[in-house]
Amino acid sequence: MENPQDIFSSNGGCLIDIVIEKYLVESKESVSHVQLACSMQDCAFPLDGTELCIWNTEDPSHQLLILRGHHQPITAMAFGNKVNPLLICSASLDYVIMWNLEECREKVLQGLVPRGTVMGSLLGKVLCLQLSPDDHVVAVCAGNKIFMLDIETQAVQAKLHGHLGPVTAVEFCPWRAGILISVSEDRGFKVWDHCTGSLIYSSSVLSAYPLLSLFIDAESRQLVTGCADGQLWIFSLMDGHHYRRVARVDLRKKTETFSTRRVKSGLCSQPEESHLPSTSALGKGEQVEVTFPVLRLAPCDLSLIPNSACGCLSSENTQCVWIGSSVGLFVFNLANLEVEAALYYKDFQSLSILLAGSCALRNRTADRKALCLLASLFGGKIAVLEINPAALVRAQQCHSVGQSLSVPASFCVLPTSPLYLGIAKEKSTKAASQQRCGHDGAVNAVCWSQDRRWLLSAAQDGTLRVWSARGAELALLLGKDMFSKPIQSAQFYYIDAFILLSSGPEFQLLKYHIDTCKDEIKRYKQKSKSKLICRLSMTGAVDMTSLSAVNDFYSHIVLTAGRNRTVEVFDLNAGCSAAVIAEAHSRPVHQICQNKGSSFTTQQPQAYNLFLTTAIGDGMRLWDLRTLRCERHFEGHPTRGYPCGIAFSPCGRFAACGAEDRHAYVYEMGSSTYSHRLAGHTDTVTGVAFNPSAPQALDGLHDAHPRSLLPPFHLMLLDDFPDLNTRLQR
Repeated sequence: MENPQDIFSSNGGCLIDIVIEKYLVESKESVSHVQLACSMQDCAFPLDGTELCIWNTEDPSHQLLILRGHHQPITAMAFGNKVNPLLICSASLDYVIMWNLEECREKVLQGLVPRGTVMGSLLGKVLCLQLSPDDHVVAVCAGNKIFMLDIETQAVQAKLHGHLGPVTAVEFCPWRAGILISVSEDRGFKVWDHCTGSLIYSSSVLSAYPLLSLFIDAESRQLVTGCADGQLWIFSLMDGHHYRRVARVDLRKKTETFSTRRVKSGLCSQPEESHLPSTSALGKGEQVEVTFPVLRLAPCDLSLIPNSACGCLSSENTQCVWIGSSVGLFVFNLANLEVEAALYYKDFQSLSILLAGSCALRNRTADRKALCLLASLFGGKIAVLEINPAALVRAQQCHSVGQSLSVPASFCVLPTSPLYLGIAKEKSTKAASQQRCGHDGAVNAVCWSQDRRWLLSAAQDGTLRVWSARGAELALLLGKDMFSKPIQSAQFYYIDAFILLSSGPEFQLLKYHIDTCKDEIKRYKQKSKSKLICRLSMTGAVDMTSLSAVNDFYSHIVLTAGRNRTVEVFDLNAGCSAAVIAEAHSRPVHQICQNKGSSFTTQQPQAYNLFLTTAIGDGMRLWDLRTLRCERHFEGHPTRGYPCGIAFSPCGRFAACGAEDRHAYVYEMGSSTYSHRLAGHTDTVTGVAFNPSAPQALDGLHDAHPRSLLPPFHLMLLDDFPDLNTRLQR
């Protein structure tokens, strides 16, 4: 078994590159569950209860500044948002004091005792402090009340009542002046107008455990709050969304999935991946069952991490947040709702604190590193850590083999490829409206040919039929004796040159010929025929649940999903499996939908490498074939027990899905919450589709009444996709 040092070094990083303990001090009194504070260069923590200590990470002459003024143990502190002057506010049972650090340092150099400004006294036990973006107001959370104190006049501007338990965290809205959001032990959050002292919104009870932390992401305009049992709740703060819930995340399950995916995925080049610190902390018999309380949330800047072969995050996907917990630190991606990296304190022998009771985090823009201030859960140890986020992510990202994969064919067909066959071109025929009968079981798949001459269907009776689009006659029949299990998915492939189908654990590639000549004497005799070219099975020989390939243009890529919750990529030019995505969903994927575009719109070639997957109870995920990474997770629609369909818009900017609440949902690719919720059905919406030539969505559902959601109109430009709310019709 390799030690963590060897494995990190083999993956392009070492322990000393990832985290360094810069400072360690021990207080006579425990500072667990005390709000700590970090700025760009300074860390603030209480020492021996009543002393406020400021430790500077840059200037040796400012290594330790001790500020005295409290007579009771300090319970909360917070830095201001301006650099000059840099303010820090501290609170205890007796006083709330505001300090100007520059003036305090000057007085210390002059041999004088630094003094702060008393903002308030005897307000109660303060659990949280927060300064406004302009440093004019400080929010003091004492008990179940929030006092808004004016920093210049020391007057109470407003007193906010409404919470039923102690307020644990509070944040000012960065883009809306006067808006304040708070969370409490009453397990809900509230939105206030602190200028008028009025309550704007009050949420319902979110969890059985108290909410401990709060973060507002200005880029995505989302609210993230964490509770004591490791649950993350994400809400949209966009205008018109009415604080709708975007997602609920179980941090413990996400870390387990992160560990399992790295162990099981074929992307991992190291056979000892399970010995990595991020994967060894869970799933072992000797581990104690612990919770993951979300002690602190802070922005994580990964914008300068290169999109290299090690699979690190690119600058296009940097909506990440630091999660500080009692057992470690986690980099969490707000777009795909996945853990990107995990740092467990116990896996680093150089760290003095293995179980934290308080945490503070701050990114430094100068060297792109992060400061982490930890307080031990038991005892009085306080440590300052310097973390390199780029090294942490690089060390825990597997080597990507997907960058050479592309949905549009980028190489000529090899002579050894099963696709190395001539392609007959036939004229297009306008399809007629007909009803086709012949299957003895439920139809699993229906697909049009690219030239619209033929219609393919596969059913539970074990047969595959190809029908003429001009009439109801059967053109090709593949019987039960050809397949060991019923066909789950079937389609035309490679611009109608082949038929691709899945049966049991394998998919088959068939070359077919349809004889259109009619013999009036021997009409019963089928002259059309097919030939098996190749068959490939999924890794582990598990049954396939979905299959997808592009037929509108030449592509060598086939995507499959199995009952073991994996998505496997096959390259038919090489005739083998190219990559495996382990733990793609928490349940088996029931549909894969590729961005195929249409003949009426044009997209960038890279956009065709995007595809969607969906599973019951786990929403919809957007993947990039080049990196084999989940780029975004959509879970605002309820699909708890029925497989609902998904679809890509022709322009590639939208995705639609059905839901069990009798609605269809439309998402924009750049947002995790839905942009439109379309009503009008009486039962579960099981399928959705976009008009290929106009921005019009269709949905089919359990009540067997397909419904046009939008009136038809022509798509003049790619950016002219109209607002769906104004185009709805009954």
